[in-house]
Amino acid sequence: MQTIRINGENFHVRVDGPKGYPALLLSNSLSSDMSMWDDQIPVWSERFQVIRYDQRGHGRSAVSPAPYSIEQLGRDAIGVMDALGIDKAHWCGLSMGGMVGMWVLTNAPERIGRAVLANTAAHMGPPELWNGRIRTAERGGMEALVEPTIERWFPEDFRKSAPDTMDRMRAMILHTPVAGYIGSCAAIRDMDQRESIRAIGNPVLVIIGSRDPATKPEDGELIARAIRNSETFILDAAHISNVERPKAFSSAVMKFLG
Repeated sequence: MQTIRINGENFHVRVDGPKGYPALLLSNSLSSDMSMWDDQIPVWSERFQVIRYDQRGHGRSAVSPAPYSIEQLGRDAIGVMDALGIDKAHWCGLSMGGMVGMWVLTNAPERIGRAVLANTAAHMGPPELWNGRIRTAERGGMEALVEPTIERWFPEDFRKSAPDTMDRMRAMILHTPVAGYIGSCAAIRDMDQRESIRAIGNPVLVIIGSRDPATKPEDGELIARAIRNSETFILDAAHISNVERPKAFSSAVMKFLG
């Protein structure tokens, strides 16, 4: 693991896999950190140099004052690549990480090869939903959000069958800085990429969780229809599908990236 500086701010980064392999940049969801990808690393690092980073306001990366924007988070991702000397990388982002990926694909398509946009949406309203979560965080911290988040992320049957995984996910959520959560909620609240993503020409895989209550299947289908060079993969999973169905998720991404 290492800390890199982007415009005077610290970002926490980890690189797995041999130098010289094709680069694959991973972008985490809201309320998580780079450890959400732990199940994928042993598989993907056999063929890729896998770069993980904690998004702004998450994990050990910079926590700047709210609000954030998707553009700001996208420029952070490009800054990670610049700091590591990577001209071009494949992309895999889930939920907020997918939203950031859409911005990069739209505004700096030459920096991305193939992209995986998992359990994500180009627009997530209404604003009051996000304002409500911001108020909850302000009043009760991440402790007030952890159980509702876990219930959105994973179906009841999985929560009951994987208690150790649930403990790990709860710890990750609770570790998220409140200011970072609030800033990122504002970025998602204010985002609307439904039209801009029509310009994307890179090959894109849209992964959809058939039981996802957060970014519903229709959200993924909208993205796939808007991006001309896209394909879809449907998983029997809820929101954090790479944790719930790690083998199927890992395999689908590897097959797509080639």
